[in-house]
Amino acid sequence: MPPDGEPPRGRFFASARARILASYLILLLFSTAVGTIVLREVLLARAGERVDDALVQEIEEFRKLADIGRNPETAEPFGDDVRAIFDVFLVRNIPAEAEAFYTYANGEFYDASYAPTVEERQLPQIRALADTTIPRRGEFETEDQKRFRYVAVPVDDRSGDPVGVFAVAIDLSTELDEVNEALQIAVGVNIGVLILASMLAWVIAGRVLLPLRLLRDTARSISESDLTRRIPVEGETDELADLARTFNEMLDRLEEAFASQKSFISDAGHELRTPITIIRGHLDVMGDDPEERRETLDLVRDELDRMSRLVNDLLLLAKASRPDFLQPETVDLDDLTRELYAKASALAQRDWRLSSVGTGRIVADRQRVTQALMNLSQNAVTHTMSGDAVELGSKLQNGLVRFWVKDTGPGVPEHEQQRIFERFVRLDRAPAGEGAGLGLAITQAVAEAHGGRVELDSRPGEGARFTVIIPTEPPQEVTPR
Repeated sequence: MPPDGEPPRGRFFASARARILASYLILLLFSTAVGTIVLREVLLARAGERVDDALVQEIEEFRKLADIGRNPETAEPFGDDVRAIFDVFLVRNIPAEAEAFYTYANGEFYDASYAPTVEERQLPQIRALADTTIPRRGEFETEDQKRFRYVAVPVDDRSGDPVGVFAVAIDLSTELDEVNEALQIAVGVNIGVLILASMLAWVIAGRVLLPLRLLRDTARSISESDLTRRIPVEGETDELADLARTFNEMLDRLEEAFASQKSFISDAGHELRTPITIIRGHLDVMGDDPEERRETLDLVRDELDRMSRLVNDLLLLAKASRPDFLQPETVDLDDLTRELYAKASALAQRDWRLSSVGTGRIVADRQRVTQALMNLSQNAVTHTMSGDAVELGSKLQNGLVRFWVKDTGPGVPEHEQQRIFERFVRLDRAPAGEGAGLGLAITQAVAEAHGGRVELDSRPGEGARFTVIIPTEPPQEVTPR
């Protein structure tokens, strides 16, 4: 019994694969039935045409003999001797399969000729035409369920008076038997094709629905601790391939969101533990002396401020992957660069220099760019002394805008140049208590959110140059205000 309590048989008929096969079979059965009916009508029509052609041929041969033929006994035209015409025709013409010739003179039966497959008998329907004065054709059915098609024509003498009747009748049973046999063969072939097509349809439906089953299995295997499963994408443009890609993209976003959440929790727990421990330790040993209390409270306030800044930075990094992280707008690069320089030069007493000012208009989040460049400027202040040179500039070229901060500090060793962009990574020679190691991580997150990157050019003892490179237009998923 399945987990949901539904019987296996009910689950089978409720499956998409079974419904697709059932729909296919219904369509195939309907088309087969319609095709069989149409085939039967076509075969009957062609059989009727063959019979009509045979009737017309026999009548034309008889008329030709009656009009221009000669009596072989006298070598003269037949004239009014209708019996002689009948005798010559019946001798010279052998009825084809299922045919019978009937002749009537002066309203009375004269003679007949039958094909071997036709029963030698008088047919009342033909006998009733012995006195006809006009050509007649039609069909009738005998008591033994046999169907005949006939043509009867009168024979006139020289004065135009009818003196006899010639009739040709064809038994349609043979033609109908051939039609029924052909239909039986067609139905048998269709049944075989239907079975084979059903088997192929079952296999094909299974292959077509494979991405859906993979999606189901992947969804079942996903847990809070494992979001690594992905659906293999087969094909390029079909709907199921698009569905698999869309589901994989959703899993990528979920994995990124969970990773960001786990990272936030881990980082917050790791970094907040130290100030909490410091605060608790000082509060536990705080005495009654007013000066000691004031010093302890100052320390507690300082640690709480540091915790507040840390939490804000962590929240900022957690938001970096969200679509609303950026609020882009059109920004004048000249104004933005001079504004960045004015804010950076107020951070500390350094030899601040504005080396280059780009001109033009870009689409970016002014606040986030300012935040990234202030982090780089604060990083430069941290690793330089009073009076050291710090350079700031911008340049617009080839659809990219570059902001840089260059200092004359000790530089970054090559083996640490990639690691310093990770969270909570601080160089060993960094001043104690200066930041939590999130500034460069935030700068990189801002650049990547704009569709850009951060580059570092540094050699030990020669300072460092950090460059934020972003396109002049935001990524497609970011809509300007």
